[in-house]
Amino acid sequence: MAILTILTYPDARLHKFAAPVTEFDADLKKLVDDMAQTMYAAPGVGLAATQVDVHKRVIVIDTSETHDDLVVLVNPRILKANGRHVYEEGCLSVPGIYEEVERAEHIDFEAEDVAGNTIRRSATGLLAVCVQHEMDHLKGKVFVEYLSRLKQTRIRAKFEKEARKKAA
Repeated sequence: MAILTILTYPDARLHKFAAPVTEFDADLKKLVDDMAQTMYAAPGVGLAATQVDVHKRVIVIDTSETHDDLVVLVNPRILKANGRHVYEEGCLSVPGIYEEVERAEHIDFEAEDVAGNTIRRSATGLLAVCVQHEMDHLKGKVFVEYLSRLKQTRIRAKFEKEARKKAA
């Protein structure tokens, strides 16, 4: 297993659309293992493959306090979403930024596991937020894009300034 590099906003690669996974093989298993290790080390509760510059429809999530309940979603799809809930979100690709985002309160979703078996689940609370947040990454969307233009501009400027300092 390896810890992967997490792309940081506003890196253009975060806006790439992820392709469906068609091969359920050892490479996929390794990607999932590496993503899980990366997420736990960050530390975070969710990570999409897009965030580590792999543009496949793969997500890992663990919302447990003990970090022992890994959820792996390959080719996830939301089947039903209802209710509205505002939740403060953060993102490993936008470190140190936490903002309120409105999302569906309850979702039903399906995906494949690493072996290609279909799984169906319902979620509310933090898991529902995480699934929606990480699925946005697979569509090339970062959570700050739900914010006002002014907040987006300020966040982008902050990260661009930090990138210039690192490059100097």
